[in-house]
Amino acid sequence: MAEILVYVDHVDGAVRKPTLELLTLARRLGEPVAVALGNGAADTAAALAEHGAVKVLTADAPEFAEYLVVPKVDALQAAYEAVSPAAVLVPSSAEAKEIAARLAVRIGSGLITDAVDLEAGDEGPVATQSAFAASYTTKSRVSKGTPVITVKPNSAPVEAAPAAGTVEALSVSFGALATGTKVTARTPRESTGRPELTEAAIVVSGGRGVNGAENFAIIEALADSLGAAVGASRAAVDAGWYPHASQVGQTGKSVSPQLYIASGISGAIQHRAGMQTSKTIVAINKDAEAPIFDLVDYGVVGDLFEVVPQLTEEIKSRKG
Repeated sequence: MAEILVYVDHVDGAVRKPTLELLTLARRLGEPVAVALGNGAADTAAALAEHGAVKVLTADAPEFAEYLVVPKVDALQAAYEAVSPAAVLVPSSAEAKEIAARLAVRIGSGLITDAVDLEAGDEGPVATQSAFAASYTTKSRVSKGTPVITVKPNSAPVEAAPAAGTVEALSVSFGALATGTKVTARTPRESTGRPELTEAAIVVSGGRGVNGAENFAIIEALADSLGAAVGASRAAVDAGWYPHASQVGQTGKSVSPQLYIASGISGAIQHRAGMQTSKTIVAINKDAEAPIFDLVDYGVVGDLFEVVPQLTEEIKSRKG
């Protein structure tokens, strides 16, 4: 069976959920071979094996932390040359997409980004994508070289499928460009205790209708009752009501949760581009003609300051 290379997104050995989703997709195409780089790489083996990795290639070197993406591209290229996979799967984070693009150029292959599904085809993997602000769904495949495909979070379930998970050290030779751009400082982002926005299964977002930074507290309360991440529309971010890191939309982050709740958001195309692939969409807006209602699975026409607190209390009472 063909081997499928999977780039591992982890933090000091803790494997992030999008990688486990990639392993589910990789098993549809062949046998997953995981590539874990940097501090704690060897510690990822148990989780990766539990979710289907037949082999885990690991490498650790100061270059991975001290410089930008090129050392990781060098390592992924070394893994590609060692394995000769049928495809390379990478999470659709900003950094990982740059790694994927650089790898595709180096090996002379086609690149597909932001896939939301993968299936095996007679001539290689077939990727499903959402195009033109999710107005169209397309199916495509790479016609030259080994497919390099990035996949959006929440595109597949996390499924346990125990495999050998044999750990092997990956030999990496860094090129001249690897040390071209040095990381001079890092500032940890303040934790909110909520899930990462792009990985969350549930996202609750607020828009212009929230009418002030202080009123985002009711959005946060609903999110916390659901164990959800908090998002915001561009209008809310531009007004200074919520941080840009939480912006959902074409110029913000793209999310694809199981449940997306939009409160006080009109549904402009800029916002829709970032959340339209959500599995179930609920909107709360007092304007019955708001464009968001053309998109939703469930809509509530009402004042969010009345509806959202009631919804929060109902969820708390049912959980209690």
